[in-house]
Amino acid sequence: MSRGPVSHPVFARVFARASVAMDAAGAAAHRRRLVAGLAGRVVEVGAGNGRTFAHYPGTVERVLAVEPEPRLRAAARVAAADAPVPVEVVDGLAEALPAPDGDADAVVLSLVLCSVADQAAALREARRVLRPGGQVRFFEHVRAQTPGLRRVQRLVDATVWPLLCGGCHTGRDTVAAIRAAGFTVTELDAFRFPDSALPAPAAPHVLGAATRD
Repeated sequence: MSRGPVSHPVFARVFARASVAMDAAGAAAHRRRLVAGLAGRVVEVGAGNGRTFAHYPGTVERVLAVEPEPRLRAAARVAAADAPVPVEVVDGLAEALPAPDGDADAVVLSLVLCSVADQAAALREARRVLRPGGQVRFFEHVRAQTPGLRRVQRLVDATVWPLLCGGCHTGRDTVAAIRAAGFTVTELDAFRFPDSALPAPAAPHVLGAATRD
């Protein structure tokens, strides 16, 4: 895939601060669940500033963390130095992962499939780098179940949201895309985060696991 450098300097600065607040509000617990029980070789796609690194269990041999945004990648390298498992942070796109075929025991996708340029291509790459029977773990915000919030998602996705949030789209049917890419979803938890009285466009989330067919 041909695509220029990914640079979102304003979003990167805002996200670096917001991710700390998100973790304090409960995202850290979701990240911990996301990677619980993993072992062997892991590819983390869209690692951001490395907030998931601290939660990898000791059974993980190594993590190849792919992050295209240079400011977030620099922060991830700082976080990798304190991770409980070996983490290598590299430049790269979800649609063209710098990893060999069938090399990974698991691929971790955390709040990234909302912003990739080509979701289907990114999931094909996840499938390519996974060994047969390997797992995709995902924590993503997704299309709302209610018609009213879906209308709001369509409106913000067509206007300001992607511009302000580093290419993020709130209304993608990510679970359907995972299944369409040839994965069998084996675990799925749907919830609202943050769990406020008036849900934001990006509040509907899923956390789950899928196996490469």
